[in-house]
Amino acid sequence: MSIELKDSDVIWCNARLATMNPTINHIDGKNNYGMLEQHDLIVRDEKILAILPTNSVPASQCKVIDVGQRLITPGLIDCHTHLVFGGNRASEWEQRLNGVSYEEISAKGGGINFTVNATRNSSAYQLEMSSQNRLNSLIAEGVTTIEIKSGYGLDLESEEKQLNVVRALAQKNAIEISPTLLSAHTVPPEYKHNPDAYIDLICDSILPTLWQKQLFESVDVFCETVGFNLSQTKRLFDAAKRLNIPVKGHVEQLSNLGGSELVAEYRGLSVDHIEYLDEKGIEAISRSGTAAVLLPGAFYFLKETKRPPIALLRQYGVPMAISTDFNPGTSPFASLRLIMNMACVQFGLTPEEAWLGVTIHAARALGRADSHGQLAAGYMADFVVWDAQNPVDILYEIGHNPLVYRIYRGEITHHNHFNNHN
Repeated sequence: MSIELKDSDVIWCNARLATMNPTINHIDGKNNYGMLEQHDLIVRDEKILAILPTNSVPASQCKVIDVGQRLITPGLIDCHTHLVFGGNRASEWEQRLNGVSYEEISAKGGGINFTVNATRNSSAYQLEMSSQNRLNSLIAEGVTTIEIKSGYGLDLESEEKQLNVVRALAQKNAIEISPTLLSAHTVPPEYKHNPDAYIDLICDSILPTLWQKQLFESVDVFCETVGFNLSQTKRLFDAAKRLNIPVKGHVEQLSNLGGSELVAEYRGLSVDHIEYLDEKGIEAISRSGTAAVLLPGAFYFLKETKRPPIALLRQYGVPMAISTDFNPGTSPFASLRLIMNMACVQFGLTPEEAWLGVTIHAARALGRADSHGQLAAGYMADFVVWDAQNPVDILYEIGHNPLVYRIYRGEITHHNHFNNHN
């Protein structure tokens, strides 16, 4: 391959690349993380220009960074979070561990309505400061793309405030943020006895108003016995479809309502949680190309026992993404590496499946499969250099951070110094 380099190009040389590129196969026919030994990653501006064997291109005057046979992976993608909210629910968790029931806690103003009240009563500045701390932890672990949902405001003013905070975070951090409208998260207290009227409010006011302000790029819903039913979900999806807005859903977490089939009918981006998903639903999402997002943090924190149907998802070739689901009530974990570990231990994913779940499949869940989630020419230059030999090392030993460089759109944003061991 003949490439004429510019002085402004950067060569990341002498690397072990876990490309996650599905077209790179080894002799045994297995993907094996799309590994390429002793290759160089050439970056031009914000994108990957080429991947070539080490020393196959004269460096000319461009910058060369020798990573000493360290591991390079795509940047991590956290494709399902509720990062922006007021207050926290630590005391509520302590009460539960001390034997107080969720019903008792809710009756005293706890549960999700506590977070709604705290979010409504927080200023945009307060929300941004608390959210920034959580985001810092994820960025420091190598996350380069993240989805953040609204859903703790539940009225036009408060949902807009949440999404404006998401926009501010996107402007102030070297990370790509995918904002999602989750006004249909739960029924707010003022609509407790008339959830259909609340769906009307979302469809007629919240959704079109905030879409016009370009504050989100997809619509989510909690379709569940304790959330919204299928007909309410369909009304929301129809409102989104009229404006050509992609949809996704929290579905089949606590029961099987058929929400995944409905998401598939609208060719939705993802179905998330899916512990109770059945084969009929899997067939539907397999046909629609919808990603399945597994959220082991919530499974762990709630001490659930019903695991997602991993074997069937594999059988039907459904792309499985995994995510932190960071939220105050059921998954307060600002570590995607920990979640990768949980996905293997609790759900039985292989380490390679866990890696695909935070790269290529997570990109698909966010509608970014053609630009994010793998190391390949033309893709965004979002990647991480790790002081490690193998991808499994990154999710095996939790507690210390092997990140050496975090690169976002071609620029180094984090550099943890290391001793060169070559």
